[in-house]
Order: sequence, then C-alpha cells, then structure tokens
Amino acid sequence: MPTAGGIGPGNGKEYPGNLTPFVTITCIVAAMGGLIFGYDIGISGGVTTMTPFLQKFFREVWEKKEANKSTNQYCQYDSQTLTMFTSSLYLAALLASLVASTVTRKLGRRLSMLFGGLLFFAGALINGFAKAVWMLIVGRLLLGFGIGFANQ
Repeated sequence: MPTAGGIGPGNGKEYPGNLTPFVTITCIVAAMGGLIFGYDIGISGGVTTMTPFLQKFFREVWEKKEANKSTNQYCQYDSQTLTMFTSSLYLAALLASLVASTVTRKLGRRLSMLFGGLLFFAGALINGFAKAVWMLIVGRLLLGFGIGFANQ
C-alpha cells in the first residue's frame, strides 16, 4: 500500500553486502581512471605554455610568443600542430569509449580496465621519451585510448 507522498514498499530484494578491503581497493582503482584524465588535463595545459617545451617541440609558437609579447596571450598559441597535440587525447578517448563498451561486454570490466591502463602506460612512456612532435601525438593518442577504456 503506497504511503501519502512517499514511495510504496515495492517488491525489491535486499542483498547482503559489506564494505570489505577488496571492495574499497576496487573502488579506489576505478576512481583512478577519472583521476588520470583530470591530471592529464592539468599537466598538458601547463606544459604547452612552458618555454623549454615550446622551444624543443613547437619552435614556431615560441618564436611568435617571443616576438609578440604585447599581443593577447591567446593569439600567441595559434598552431595547428599544437592544437593536434592537445586535442588528440580527447579524440582518441572518444573513439575508445565507443569501442570499450563492446570489449567490456565480451571480456569483462577487469580486462578492459587493465587494457586501458596498459595503453595509458605505453602512452606515458612514449611522451616521456619523445624526441619529436609525432612521438608526442602518438603518445597522446595512446593516453586517450587508455582513458577511454578506463572511464567508459
């Protein structure tokens, strides 16, 4: 019998469950997927404005920035390559999240998250040892695929 202004008792089933260390660790590991995405957003935004990074990988952006110190800061970073570097992660994450749902359904959540972690690790290694812009973009693509699999 429904209560006035409330929800009736329903026929729901109650399952016994406890907050075990395994459940806690599982939740923390799952939350790391969101943390790596946020961390990457914060780091990449700061790194793309650092002078040593621009001098090594985006020389034309650095030269334009040095030549036009009086202009608007947003006009100084007008580079298709720099935009590709930044957006490649998001495009890869979008595509991976579409594929990851099928992979998760067939192989399970654990393997899907493990695969995402391995992709992210590989992307971080490539970015850490990058010597050219194409290595940065490939690394960012792998980071994006990893994030897409971990966060889907």
